[in-house]
Amino acid sequence: MNPLRLPGHLQSALWAHVLRESPGEGVGVLAADTPGNLRAIYPLRNIDTRPLTRYLADPLELLRAFRAMERDHLTLGAIYHSHPNGPARPSETDLILAEYRVPYLIADVAGRVLRAYLLPENVEVPLLLG
Repeated sequence: MNPLRLPGHLQSALWAHVLRESPGEGVGVLAADTPGNLRAIYPLRNIDTRPLTRYLADPLELLRAFRAMERDHLTLGAIYHSHPNGPARPSETDLILAEYRVPYLIADVAGRVLRAYLLPENVEVPLLLG
């Protein structure tokens, strides 16, 4: 798998979002102009009834993000969510609920670690930060 490139400004925005959502899980999507080349971030509201341990992106906000990507000639490049108390690896729930064929970034808020995976295969994707 090719590396996933997350520019510094997107990394900062991702961390700001998941820190705001803590102790709940934050969720959002990242858009790419070419596979693996992330260019935009769309923080989404977590509407899961158990936000401390799970996430469910608000469907209307997700639809708006997809429309914005289309307008800007971008595609879905990655999905991100946080694990407020770690670790930065997929939970069993993450593996079961994975629906999209893009990398999933998991932010360990407590440890300040960010990793990317293909799910449900649970294969780590090289992540180039900065």
